[in-house]
Amino acid sequence: MRRRTSPEWPDWWFWDLEFSPHLFKRIADRQFSETDLRLMLEEATGYHRNHEPGRWAITTRHLGAPWEVIVEPDAAANVLVVVTAYPTGVG
Repeated sequence: MRRRTSPEWPDWWFWDLEFSPHLFKRIADRQFSETDLRLMLEEATGYHRNHEPGRWAITTRHLGAPWEVIVEPDAAANVLVVVTAYPTGVG
């Protein structure tokens, strides 16, 4: 279950997850698993708008390094689509 504590998360944060085909390609390329991704989301520390309209960047960590997970809320289906995840090299 994703955190309900600080920061104040929007309603879509608690929707069911859906994984994009692009994400599955990146899982192999960037050497993380679906379990790792779920843990990254559970331990997320914040979020901000992504440069792509309708998308958000979730700030988190994986193996001690900073990462971002890009999500896109789908209000019609009430699901949070996970688009991709990558290390940021910042922090």
